Amino acid sequence: MIRHTVSFRLVHPSGSTAEQEFLDAGAALAAIPGVQRFEQLRQTSSKNDFTFGFSMEFADRAAYDSYNEHPVHTAFVAQRWVPEVADFLELDYQPLG
Repeated sequence: MIRHTVSFRLVHPSGSTAEQEFLDAGAALAAIPGVQRFEQLRQTSSKNDFTFGFSMEFADRAAYDSYNEHPVHTAFVAQRWVPEVADFLELDYQPLG
């Protein structure tokens, strides 16, 4: 299993229509084959400057690689992520045990 997480901050003002439109567009990632337990998260800590997070799981490396190459994902990255995300941190984990 691979848990893919990304924490990010948008260029849009907090609570704006543009912010909500980005999050709505991001929800389409959940429908990509192989994506499990997709969540959109709001940061509650003051320990960093990120505002939101996306989290999802994949059964294995093949499912993760397929997601990365899927046209819905690549279009979202090119059309929404690159122009609208001010900063981000991506982390991918596998259980130790």
